[in-house]
Amino acid sequence: MKVLMINGSRREKGCTFTALSIVAEALKKEGIDSEICFVGKRAVDGTLEALVDELAEKTKSADGFIFASPVYYASPTGEIQVVLDRLFSNSKAELRYKPAASIASARRAGTTATIDVLNKYATINEMPVVSSHYWTMVHGAKAEDVYEDKEGVETLQILGRNMAWLIKSIEAGKKAGIEQPKPSKKERTNFVR
Repeated sequence: MKVLMINGSRREKGCTFTALSIVAEALKKEGIDSEICFVGKRAVDGTLEALVDELAEKTKSADGFIFASPVYYASPTGEIQVVLDRLFSNSKAELRYKPAASIASARRAGTTATIDVLNKYATINEMPVVSSHYWTMVHGAKAEDVYEDKEGVETLQILGRNMAWLIKSIEAGKKAGIEQPKPSKKERTNFVR
């Protein structure tokens, strides 16, 4: 079992990577593998489609997802948003019904708005959203600062534990013959006459 983590930061080994690493360690303790995929500037340097194709291939074997971003202008980075826009457009079937979580990393504020935006990708695609005992955020200006946010670290550790539990529960359900829901035809209402 494996969780695919998408790091929407422009800094490969910054605070967002550190947050994902904390979750990865918690998953590992529960026997779940993980992989951190760094978006970086690939979303804006002309290689977006290649990046999305790589991620789309990885979604096929992933059992869960974590979308993580630093806070830029009180919201997720443009890079992660454009990647998730394309990924969810291309890979709906591979993502549907798989657990997802979101993480925000900030020096100060904007974290709950960032989590809200990231979680909407999951909820519009029928993905169970994994939670913790507090909002899944960490604070710090530098990667090493994240470890000083004791509550944030604990929150992410619990997130990893809860993600592992849900993935294992889904797997146990499949083995017991419980089928996942069948996608229904989506009704579209147009409010413009």
